[in-house]
Amino acid sequence: MTRHRIFGTSFASIYPLYVAKVQRKGRDPQDVDRVICWLTGHDPAGLQEAVASGVDLETFFAQAPALNPRAAEITGVICGHRVEEIEDPLMQRIRWMDKLVDEVARGKRMTSVLRGSADAGPPAGAGT
Repeated sequence: MTRHRIFGTSFASIYPLYVAKVQRKGRDPQDVDRVICWLTGHDPAGLQEAVASGVDLETFFAQAPALNPRAAEITGVICGHRVEEIEDPLMQRIRWMDKLVDEVARGKRMTSVLRGSADAGPPAGAGT
């Protein structure tokens, strides 16, 4: 099986694109951190460390503390593919992250984006 080029893309190159997308739509950029932390189990410091270290997406997800058990509830179409039908686990995780950021950018309520979870932890930068 061919390794997808996106797997080797640095998280640090994707992250500012997510933030810019959310900001263009007039949404809170800290919500990007909330949804990524919710999905991966990273805390805000761990998320910022991943950005600073320049790890690729494959490593970012491999080092994720704990994938959220409710992540399988993320459904819909991203990049022309239904996320729930993507067979490659890493590609599915990347597309889940894309989908969550899209939902934030569209202004979906955070409890809905987080699949009913009211607490995603503090946004990045809280307490610093």
